Order: sequence, then structure tokens, then C-alpha cells
Amino acid sequence: MSFTETTTTSWFSRLKGALIRIVIGLILVVACIWLLFWNEGRSVKTYRALVEGAGLVVSVDNSRVDPANAGKLVHVSGPVKPVGVPEDNVLGISAEGAAGLERVVEMYQWVETSRSETRKQLGGGEETVTTYSYNKEWKRDAVNSGNFRQAGHDNPQMPIDDASFFVPSATIGAFSVDGRAVARLGDERPIPLSASDATRLGEAAALGKPASVVGGQAIFSNNPQSPEIGDIRMSFTRSDIDSASFVGAQHGAGLVPYTTSNGRALFLSQAGLVEAPAMFDAAQSENTIITWLVRAGGLIGLFIGFVFILSILGVIADLVPFIGSIVRFGTTAIALIFTLLIGPSVIAIAWITYRPLIAVAVLAAGIALAAGILYLRRGKAAPAAAPA
Repeated sequence: MSFTETTTTSWFSRLKGALIRIVIGLILVVACIWLLFWNEGRSVKTYRALVEGAGLVVSVDNSRVDPANAGKLVHVSGPVKPVGVPEDNVLGISAEGAAGLERVVEMYQWVETSRSETRKQLGGGEETVTTYSYNKEWKRDAVNSGNFRQAGHDNPQMPIDDASFFVPSATIGAFSVDGRAVARLGDERPIPLSASDATRLGEAAALGKPASVVGGQAIFSNNPQSPEIGDIRMSFTRSDIDSASFVGAQHGAGLVPYTTSNGRALFLSQAGLVEAPAMFDAAQSENTIITWLVRAGGLIGLFIGFVFILSILGVIADLVPFIGSIVRFGTTAIALIFTLLIGPSVIAIAWITYRPLIAVAVLAAGIALAAGILYLRRGKAAPAAAPA
């Protein structure tokens, strides 16, 4: 089901909105400049911490804890044994032998989607035609129907939320590791629920609807084949892991984050039996990926900020719609140019701050390359200018 709404925005209202976007754009540009600069520092500090750690780490036998290694950075690997059983104390579900347990709760809800088409009008105004559609879906997150444009699509509150449960700790031989850190490495598998489990869950959560099991999941509905708004679907997954590898500071019989000389906390973990060098290589690769993702996000944010700042020019030009389209194309190009100038410049300044030797070397290489090209061009031009 759907309905269509048509709204008209005057030129003066659009101009007011453009002024607000200028402020938002300025804030966004400043925030992204800071983000790009911070990201380079974070990347360098993480890189140096990992290099330092790779040079200090000691691989130890998991069969005994050597007091001589207290406070040192150690690498431990081996079979994992969870200490205790993860349990949902509210609903009475546990997972023997697992490191973690997750409760997944979905509710059948109304979901609103919209599609808009905007047409420019002579005089700078806009007419927007928006079509709102409403569908019923199973959703883990509560959908706030109070914000829907059309009344009559009300969602009730979630009667119970998702939750995660972990063992307090797990052992690798004689060493102890935080249970949450171990559970995150495990493979997740569904826990099939029985009819008696579903009945118990419904009573414990006071759902007040008939319980049934479909595909190992508990469904609380008068008709599971044709659910209604407010019906609940519940499932559980367990996290199992056979072996794992950790790098951290030895603290008693436990492993905790190690603080490097530049103040970074170092704690590495991987599923399986992984050698220390491979773990540090993986951490360096992850650091590189994060660095480039943040760079991309910062540049996109800069572009959006500049588009917001320049958007007022398009609004002014929209007094004649055809001219407004041309101006917006031009301001978008200008925003892109500003982004490509300022973004890399901020990164370059950060490199000079955090990596002065590398920055100077790159700059020197660039100058040398430019000088070489100029010299060759002059050398070719000289014979051409010589008299015949």
C-alpha cells in the first residue's frame, strides 16, 4: 500500500535552507580536515607500535606460565577451552562448550520507504512529489512508526531485545584469556529450538501469543504462516572455537593489552594456530585498509561539505531553472576540485608532521623528477632551435 504527497517549496524557503547548508558544510569541511590529519597520525602510531611489538614478542609454550616473562609481550597459541557456560539467564537457554551465545529477536513490523521526484519551477521554487510505500517485514531493530507520513501503520514496542552472552574466560593451556575476546573469533552456529524451548521462551518473555517452531526458530503468532504486526521470531546462535592465537602482555596467567613506547595498546588475536610474524603482518594489513577507508571517507565528506557551501549559487540561479542546472553542474565541479586540492594537501601536511623523513624523500624525488623532465625538454628544444 502507498500514497503520494505533493509539496511546494518557495524560492525564499530554499534560500534559507541553502544558508543553513553553508553552516553545515563549513562544519563538515573542518571536521573532515581534522579526520584526515588525525587518521595519518593514527596510522603511523599504529604502524610503529606493530613494528616495535614484532621486535619484542616472544613465542612461549602454553603448557606453563614462566614468571620471567611477566609484563613482556608474548605470543600464545593452542586449543581453546571455555571456562563456564554462556547462558541467557532471562530465557533459560545455554550453550555447553561454546564461548559465546547470542539471542536474536525479530518483530514483524511496518516499514516505510519513499521515492521522490523534484521539478524546478519558474521563479526558483520547487515542486516535490513523494510516494510513500508501506510493507510488512521481519526486523531486528525497532522501527519508529511515529515518524511515518501516513497514520494507521503503528508498530508496538519490542517486548524483548537482542542480547549477547560470553563465558568469563577461556584457557589456552596454562594461560587465561578474556571470554569475550575468544567468542569474537569463533564460528557462529544456530541452536535449533524445540517446541518445549519455544513454550518456555514465550512464558519467560511474557509474549502472550501461541508458540511454535519453524526451521529451528521460535515464532510467537496466532498464525505463523501469515504473521501479523507485533508477532515475534526468536533464535539463538552459539560461538565455537577449537584453537586460537593471541599476542599480549603476560599478566599473571592472563593476557592483557601491551602498552608500547608511543602509548598504543597492543593486543592481537586470530582463530587457529597462527605464528607471531603472520599475526603482525595481518595487523599491518588491517591498519593499511583502515587508513585508506578513512581517507576515502574524509574525501567524500569534504566533497559533500563543499557542495553544501556552494549550493546557494544553484538556488539563486534557479530563478531561471535552466540556468540553475548549469550552475549546479559548475559548482559540483568546483567542489570536486577543492576536494582534490585540499584533501591530499592535508594528508601531505600530516605526512610532513608524522613522517618527515619519508615526506622529504618523496618531495625530493618529485623535484628531481620534475627537474629531469625539464632538462630533457630543454635538451630536445635546443637542437630544434639551432640554425640549419
